[in-house]
Amino acid sequence: MNSSLSLALLEVGNLAPSFMVADACSKAANVRILGIESTDGAAQCIKLIGRVADVQAAAERGAALAKLMGSTVFYSVMAAPLELTYQLADAKPVFSPLLGSYDSRKPRENAMSMTNALGLLETQGLVAALHATDDMLKASNVTLAGKEKIGSAYVTIMIRGDVAAVQTAIEVGRQTVERLGGKLILADVIARPHADLASLLPS
Repeated sequence: MNSSLSLALLEVGNLAPSFMVADACSKAANVRILGIESTDGAAQCIKLIGRVADVQAAAERGAALAKLMGSTVFYSVMAAPLELTYQLADAKPVFSPLLGSYDSRKPRENAMSMTNALGLLETQGLVAALHATDDMLKASNVTLAGKEKIGSAYVTIMIRGDVAAVQTAIEVGRQTVERLGGKLILADVIARPHADLASLLPS
C-alpha cells in the first residue's frame, strides 16, 4: 500500500443506511471505497482509502449523515496504516451459508456506472419487505435491483428507475410497511449513486 494513503473505517447500523453513508463519503472527498463488510450483525463497516485529509473529510460527512438518519455510527481514521492492517481491511469476501450471501461487498471490476436512481427500503422482518416490494413494483415504473439479508431478520430491498418513479415507489413501500405494522429501518432514495457505490450493488 502507498504510504501516503490513509484508511477510514465507519461502522454504521444496518445495510441501507451504510449505502447512503458510503455514497455521501464518495461524493464528499477524493476517496475510494474498498468495500462494505458485515460485522456479523446489523452493523456494516465502510472502508475508505485516500489521502488523510480526504478520508477525514469523507468520514466526517458520512458520520454526520448517519447521525442525521438516526443510525448508530462509529469511525476511525488511520494515517498510513501498516500493510498487514490494509490487507485485513481489504480481505476477500467469505460466503455465509446461513445468510446465503457473502460477508462483504467489494467493488466489481468493469461495473457499469449507474445512471438511474437507487431506492432503498430496509425492514426488520421478511413479510413487510416482500409485501412492500410487490406494492412498489406495481405502483411505479421501477425494477428490482436486489434483496439482501444481513442477519437479525434485517432485509434490504433495492430498486432502480428514474428519480420520480423511485421516489414514488419508495413512498408506497414505506406506507405498506407502516400499514402492516412492520419495523421500518430506512426508506430513502439516492438520486445519482456515485460510481464507487454502484460497483458494490447487485448487477
